[in-house]
Amino acid sequence: MGAMVVLLAGCTTTDVVSLPQTGDPLADGKAAIALAPARDKVLWKMRTSAVAMRRGDYPEAKRLLDEVIFSIGGIVSKDKDAKKARGVFHEEARKSFHGEPYEQVMAYYYRGILYWMDGEPDNARACFRTGQLVDSDTENKEYSADYVLLDYLDGLASVKLAGDGGDAFNRSEKEAHWSRPPRYDSQANVLIFAEYGNGPTKYGTGEYGEQLRFLPGSSNHRGARFRVNNLAVALDPYDDLNFQATTRGGRVMDHILGNKAVFKTATDVAGDVGLVGGLLLASQRETRDAGIGLAAAGLVSKIISSATTPAADTRCWQNLPEYLSFGALRLPPGQYTASVDFLPSPGNPIAVSTKTLTFTVADASRDTVLFVSDKSQ
Repeated sequence: MGAMVVLLAGCTTTDVVSLPQTGDPLADGKAAIALAPARDKVLWKMRTSAVAMRRGDYPEAKRLLDEVIFSIGGIVSKDKDAKKARGVFHEEARKSFHGEPYEQVMAYYYRGILYWMDGEPDNARACFRTGQLVDSDTENKEYSADYVLLDYLDGLASVKLAGDGGDAFNRSEKEAHWSRPPRYDSQANVLIFAEYGNGPTKYGTGEYGEQLRFLPGSSNHRGARFRVNNLAVALDPYDDLNFQATTRGGRVMDHILGNKAVFKTATDVAGDVGLVGGLLLASQRETRDAGIGLAAAGLVSKIISSATTPAADTRCWQNLPEYLSFGALRLPPGQYTASVDFLPSPGNPIAVSTKTLTFTVADASRDTVLFVSDKSQ
């Protein structure tokens, strides 16, 4: 097709690359991964993995998420651009994208679902636990992880592996803001992971755009219900990514960007003073040499100020959901057709949105894992 699309439309970046738009988000995502600058490839792999999950292309989602996790696992020591971005002369958006904590958590969350789908609850649990570490402040210990589902699923995997998930369940209960998760049923063999709504995006505020802020996403749905064989399971919202993006606080990058903004203002003002004062002194014969020197110093200061780029990095994984949910039930072996009703939020007049799932329970002793989104295709 002849239409063109800007690679990072909707979120700021320093590079603009165009490519043909086919209208297929999975194909377009793969093309973006191939053509994007190296520092944006992780971002596009994140975005495209979510598309693959909703398309039911789980092998592709696994491949992309494995590459994402490998990349973000080396965030501290391997990224030269990230080191440059800590200085005052490099834009945040010039560093390789690794995402905010809530974005990194979602990579581990999705990968955990896929591990469980493949009959590996131990690896799924490892992903959920890693997500908990990403969400907490492990260095200064000022903040603890507070995802309900990360703890809840950690405990459930432990129960499935004949362990004790009590501590993890208690943490998930304490963290619950909207819905309280049910007690574990070790015999529940159909696990339903659901998501709905639109997650947060980012923008910069402040004189130089140096303050990273989040624009909350929204959802037409405030709950879901799984129906099969006259059984129904509530899929309530346990985690809200708007909440996760905006409440962690204490981000080290905020402090660095603030320092950049102060430095830019200080050098800009110093440059103004030097230029104005220098020109005034240079107008007098007896102070001409000193004035020329002061004006030159002011010019250098202005150049330094203009080279300082304190703008926050507003690139974002913009196709995340707002709400995360989970449910479980027992079913004997057989083939099933289930309905998932996404229920309207209070005061929302839209009708119920329904997705249909067909699946097979091959062995009642092994978990059958289902994933459904209000954007599933």
